[in-house]
Amino acid sequence: MSFTSTILLLGSGELGKEFAISAKRLGARVIACDCYANAPAMQVADACEIFSMLDGDLLRAAVARHDPDFIVPEVEAIRTEMLQQLEEEGRCVVPSARAAAMTMNRDSIRELAAGKLGLRTSRYRFAETLDEVLAGAKHTGLPCVIKPVMSSSGKGQTTVRATDALEQAWTYAVANMRGDRPRVIVEEFVDFDYEITLLTIRTLDGILFCLPIGHVQQQGDYRESWQPAAMSAQALADAQDMAAKVVDDLGGYGLFGVEYFVKGDDVIFSELSPRPHDTGMVTLVSQNLSEFDLHARAILGLPIPEIALRGPSASAVILADRDSNDFAYQGLADALAIADDVRIFGKPVTRPNRRMGVALATGADVDEARRRAVAAAAKVTIAYRG
Repeated sequence: MSFTSTILLLGSGELGKEFAISAKRLGARVIACDCYANAPAMQVADACEIFSMLDGDLLRAAVARHDPDFIVPEVEAIRTEMLQQLEEEGRCVVPSARAAAMTMNRDSIRELAAGKLGLRTSRYRFAETLDEVLAGAKHTGLPCVIKPVMSSSGKGQTTVRATDALEQAWTYAVANMRGDRPRVIVEEFVDFDYEITLLTIRTLDGILFCLPIGHVQQQGDYRESWQPAAMSAQALADAQDMAAKVVDDLGGYGLFGVEYFVKGDDVIFSELSPRPHDTGMVTLVSQNLSEFDLHARAILGLPIPEIALRGPSASAVILADRDSNDFAYQGLADALAIADDVRIFGKPVTRPNRRMGVALATGADVDEARRRAVAAAAKVTIAYRG
């Protein structure tokens, strides 16, 4: 069989699964890599590799075996020094090895945004010891947010409202970090009206934007998202301007998830992921091209027509509440009677608060779409058999 390109996908969770489907629809060959067997993207890929992304030697060996046209990170915890070496040797890392390295660590991307580019961010300090955490909290004031410089989906994040809770937050952040660097960011708690994700696509023909996505987080992790998020024309223009500056500096082609806090017309840069974003799963139902389709087209250098909103839409996650490797899903029929779609990710094990699926719904307005998505997600339950 002939393929347009070979993609080595580093990380094979639910976002990787949807990206693999989009890439394969465009004729690509996808090799899905992760540290455990039967990860979601492996279930739809052409081949798979099981190894730790933090093992540079094993990463290089996988590249040698498959000779990919594109190396596409889907997770933050990757031995980015090896990606940089591979790029210097002529491999194409998406969007770039520098982008992967800088966004793997919150300190690098924050210093790029606040320092080099002069974007508005919250007050912050980095800390590698409890004493530095205490000093950081004094600088930012309380309440503050403490989170690992390297993590995903809000893991290890705590909002601290009293000084005597700082040590516990430091311990929790270090215990839940990814990688091998015990470093946290102590960040001012921003009194925002709402937060958004602005999906930004850097292509051969320029930068494109999706309509803003609103979202709700609990315990630092996404629970609901909706599109479009209502915001003023001034706030949207400022968010787009900031996003364009950051992605142009990082370079390469692909989709970036840029997160902001918004207070009135004021927009505050928060974080950036150089890949599809979990809150962007709403685009599976809301847009003519999902964030995964857009990422694949941008990577492969294919045309992207106008990005059209099909209508107000929302997503709500389906969570596990315990550890198990023997379980089944119930209530799908009831959920599908309410929502437009339900996606079960196919993760082989459950953990407390692990995302196992998502309900997707449209509505006459965002409020109706959110109600339908939340109601549908609540209908899906996990029956644990062991």
